[in-house]
Amino acid sequence: TSGSVRGAPGNRRPYRDRTVSPDTQHCVRQDPVTGLAVPAGERWYNAVPMASLVLASASPRRLELLRRIGIEPDRIAPADIDETPGSGELPRGLAARLAGEKCAAAAERFPDSYVLAADTVVACGRRVLGKPRDAGEARRFLASLSGRRHRVWGGIAVRAPDGRAAARTVMTHVAFKRLEAREIESYLASGEWQGKAGAYAIQGRAGAFVKAIAGSYPNVVGLSLYETRSLLAGLGYPVP
Repeated sequence: TSGSVRGAPGNRRPYRDRTVSPDTQHCVRQDPVTGLAVPAGERWYNAVPMASLVLASASPRRLELLRRIGIEPDRIAPADIDETPGSGELPRGLAARLAGEKCAAAAERFPDSYVLAADTVVACGRRVLGKPRDAGEARRFLASLSGRRHRVWGGIAVRAPDGRAAARTVMTHVAFKRLEAREIESYLASGEWQGKAGAYAIQGRAGAFVKAIAGSYPNVVGLSLYETRSLLAGLGYPVP
């Protein structure tokens, strides 16, 4: 459905006007909206084209989460921005800033669409654990999370076609069991850590490392669904 616009004129469909008697419903008249000749007992929906939804993320996890609640983006358009944390920038502010910058960048390319962007930041104290560059860094990340509680910050930003924007930041506490060296090495060998903030995927094998979680589970996966749906609905996007 990429690039499609739902509710376009070609998708108009007739419906029966029950106030018209069977004796007159086969008479032909001109529809005032479309100008087409239609039976008198029928008229066409005045379908207003609905703005499309652009997901400014290449994450398959975010797309899957949206589909779980019946939201299907019309286009996937990752925003290419510098995700380097600023000097002294805290995890919460980083998640919010990156989501906002991604949303703004995508909105410039698709000004007539709804744009949804998000970012996930894993933090151990004030230390940001980003996407590890290699297995060695992933090993250090997992060792720092072992036997501790950490925070996962999710930044969400939405922009409407009329320029209105809304954003929210979500935080989830996650507590890891104490990891043995062999468990870390086995996880690294799986390759699941690659491309994951904090070097783990809670929806995968790393789910066995989690002792407790407080807050939104989808936020840890990549997108808090409650807040996302609320933001879209608040800006007028027709959520299911």
